[in-house]
Amino acid sequence: MAVEPVLDPADPRLAPYVRLTDMQLRMAREPVDGIFIAEGEKVIRRALSAGLHLNSALMEPKWLAGLQEALPRDAHVYLAEPELLRGVTGYRVHRGALAVFRRPSPRDPAALMGAASTALLLEDLVDHANVGAIFRSAAALGVDAVLVTRRCADPWYRRSVKTSMGAVFVVPWATVPDAVTGVDLARDAGMTTVALDPSSARALRDWERSGPALMLLGSEGPGLSPAARSCADTTLAIPMHNGVDSLNVANAATLACYVLTSS
Repeated sequence: MAVEPVLDPADPRLAPYVRLTDMQLRMAREPVDGIFIAEGEKVIRRALSAGLHLNSALMEPKWLAGLQEALPRDAHVYLAEPELLRGVTGYRVHRGALAVFRRPSPRDPAALMGAASTALLLEDLVDHANVGAIFRSAAALGVDAVLVTRRCADPWYRRSVKTSMGAVFVVPWATVPDAVTGVDLARDAGMTTVALDPSSARALRDWERSGPALMLLGSEGPGLSPAARSCADTTLAIPMHNGVDSLNVANAATLACYVLTSS
């Protein structure tokens, strides 16, 4: 393992870690470069346990002892003090360790639906933290797979990965052009498709899964598109009280995952 201290924030070896808070830059750059950023010891360990390829790691010296035995022998590890980390990344790295991993090859959504008994479809979510939280719930509650639409926030984006606590590494997922395509693939695989929609007269708690099922969740604010709602086999709502119009999509997803995997 090559462990090297870095003293210059302009060191070219640190280029993948530069300006991590610039979301537009990172969203444009990381998919093209085929990388994602893992932050924190637990998330880095989970990425390694999932068999993902490590390009390099950047951390404060005090974090090396805890991670050293988990890192591959050919790892490139750069050690830096907190202020240098902040200067490179653009923020205070509270968990003290970052790593660049190679993005794995995209999965085939049709094959994913063919192998799943329970699945979620996320249509055009914009908040990476919500996407990460949904993956964490999906992993915790035993959902088999997730589909995300092309316009959905990237599950490989740093904040998604961080919020999921590495669940994006263990829940199989794939991208589809839009929700209608995802529903068609699920239906071809023999799945019932269910849209979670607050305007539905039928409550989520009254539904019981009788076979493989895909549940659709819509974007923050507008919810599911009319096309997504209309193409699903049925719609369900989480009843609201006390003037609350809806739950945050990540909270709604947790309830959906529980019902989906309990019936």
